[in-house]
Amino acid sequence: MIPTAPAPTYPDADADIVVAASRSPADTLSRKAGTALKLSASAWFVVAALGQLLFVAYVLGYYGRAALQGRWQAWNGVFPRGYVAGDTAGNLVVAAHLGFACLIVVAGLLQLTPAVRRRWPAFHRWTGRAYLAMVAVMSLGGLSMILTRGSVGDLSQKLAIGLNALLMLAFAYQAYRHARARHIDLHRRWALRLFLAVSGVWFFRIGLMFWIVANQGPAGFDPASFRGPFLTFLAFAQYLLPLAVLELYLRAQDRGGAGARIAATALLSMLTLVTAAGVGAATMLMWLPRL
Repeated sequence: MIPTAPAPTYPDADADIVVAASRSPADTLSRKAGTALKLSASAWFVVAALGQLLFVAYVLGYYGRAALQGRWQAWNGVFPRGYVAGDTAGNLVVAAHLGFACLIVVAGLLQLTPAVRRRWPAFHRWTGRAYLAMVAVMSLGGLSMILTRGSVGDLSQKLAIGLNALLMLAFAYQAYRHARARHIDLHRRWALRLFLAVSGVWFFRIGLMFWIVANQGPAGFDPASFRGPFLTFLAFAQYLLPLAVLELYLRAQDRGGAGARIAATALLSMLTLVTAAGVGAATMLMWLPRL
């Protein structure tokens, strides 16, 4: 009896057919909704990155140029008591705070750029360590300035700034702890929370400019004293609102069905447009005129 060869099989093709056949329309919709959610998050990040780089250009162009020209008093035109004659230590704290703000923005954007993480992992790790150190210095410096030089606005705004600084320190610790433990997913989530908390100052500026443009002038606050219910709301919302949106995004990404992912995509798409409008308003009304 002549043995016959078994009929050829194509396990990979068979597996693909089985998987495709087992997918229900709901699974396909959920997968497509997940892709749309990732794209909407990426679109927001691109707009935010461009907006934050414009903010860095403004800080360097206004404060940096004034410092190089020896016009230190010009700082007080935007930053009340930013420069105090004779207070060398305090002036150095303010200068370091502004410098770290620029470095932190650039480092944070590099940390969250997927291509950088994939291609240069060692650079990502060392930049991350420097980023966390700068966050700690900036947070403590911000608290120091509130206590020693004060800030514009009322007590509620000062409390909001203090809470933001404390959250930055807490998120930085969690991101560092999970990175050391090689809990990469948890590290990424805490790093995202840290990025949004660090961006609070930037969110405040684009949010304020968007509000002024939408209302065709100041509304809900007194521009002379820089106090009012809207500014109290914005002082806390500048970081609590982005953090809340991030949690919704993560939940939709992890456990949400097609409906939740579509809703999150719509929310992120709307916020991308609002962010772009706020960046445009801040650039035209606040940053460019001072340059």
